[in-house]
Amino acid sequence: MSESFELEAPDHFTAGAIGLPGERVFYLQMRQGRTLVTLKCEKEHVHALGRYFGATLAKLAAETAGAAEESALIEFVEPAWIVAAIGGGWDEERDRFMVAMKELLEEEETEPEAATEPEPATARVWITRAQAAAFVERAEALMKAGRPICSMCRQPKDPGGHICPRGNGHYPAQHVAR
Repeated sequence: MSESFELEAPDHFTAGAIGLPGERVFYLQMRQGRTLVTLKCEKEHVHALGRYFGATLAKLAAETAGAAEESALIEFVEPAWIVAAIGGGWDEERDRFMVAMKELLEEEETEPEAATEPEPATARVWITRAQAAAFVERAEALMKAGRPICSMCRQPKDPGGHICPRGNGHYPAQHVAR
């Protein structure tokens, strides 16, 4: 069973990716005191969380800007586990965002009558508005660093070229990734 985490006032919360576009592996990382947690996630988790923070921040009353948050991964640490589901919410009383993550459990072959479902690990973290704003910028930068999108079919282009389904299998010069 994997370890669960609860960070009430982290000093670092970010996302990062390792690898080449099209082959990148995404991570969420948070730190509070001496506890550094790295979780493997999907690009869509980072994108959705960034969009949620951005939309919610736009609705909240402006606050005095704090110091800019460092947005890069601190160091690469083997992920504690893989994120299956992620959700966020605004806690008005705490004046913080809460991010909840749940572990992806791989199915194991067990005897049906002896099977007991293990509980997935969870992580909950409460971040400031400044940390959420820094996350939005980081998420946008990570999304832009991916493969370029074909203007005709809206699919990612590979570095070696792109066979566009809307181009009937042909890819003119403008479809080759640069």
